[in-house]
Amino acid sequence: MTKIRMNTELRNKLFNKIKHTFENEDTQEREAYLQSRETVDHHYKYASELAKLVVERAYPPEDVATLRTFKNKYGSPCDVVAKDKCFYFAHNEGVDDEGEPTETKSHFDFGLFGNLNGSEYSSDEGKKFAVAYFREDLKAMDCNPDIYAQQNENKDNPHKTKHVEECMKALGCSNSGSYSRSEDIGIAKTFNAPYYLDVIGTSYCRSRAIACTKDEYTEFENWRTAKGNLVSKHQTWIDTIQRYWLENNMKKV
Repeated sequence: MTKIRMNTELRNKLFNKIKHTFENEDTQEREAYLQSRETVDHHYKYASELAKLVVERAYPPEDVATLRTFKNKYGSPCDVVAKDKCFYFAHNEGVDDEGEPTETKSHFDFGLFGNLNGSEYSSDEGKKFAVAYFREDLKAMDCNPDIYAQQNENKDNPHKTKHVEECMKALGCSNSGSYSRSEDIGIAKTFNAPYYLDVIGTSYCRSRAIACTKDEYTEFENWRTAKGNLVSKHQTWIDTIQRYWLENNMKKV
């Protein structure tokens, strides 16, 4: 029994080494993942600048400054300016079958864990983006940023939950469940900080859809699609690594 256990341990060490080596090879899948992350950075820069333009068009900085002056003078009754990093953008440049204007709108969250399907609530998709984006940082903290990709076909289980929680803690994800994620710390807080903008109205962002043009809306969609593409390329790369590992493992058994 001892001999079998030792062989298993040695085999695991060997293939962990193979896995590490393969992760660093310049494969097509690895390059696609790295390129998709660079593309995210490009889209984030452009989309956030565009968001600032659209939001300040709706809530001019001079109006924000005036309202803050009133708040300082009159207190909480005039506390109507808030910082936010997620917005409902909408355009109505189309018409329905009866010729009536139609509104197209969606929720766009610039935060690290922002939902990728337009919901204002957090989801695994947002967390998958976060671990794919900060993969090297998480590995340096002895976390497993590939856990979602490795467990893609599996339901929630203790092993998956353990590693996901470790990754979220390392990234500074709050446990509040709030869509605003104002309690995020560390990496998440630093990531989110540049994307907060002044809005007028302290109610939830779903109640204050901000008008934009169809072309602007398309750019916001392109940015969100780029985030989803990073998740997809990360999944493909990890699938390839696991397939390579299994093929070599079978040869050695």
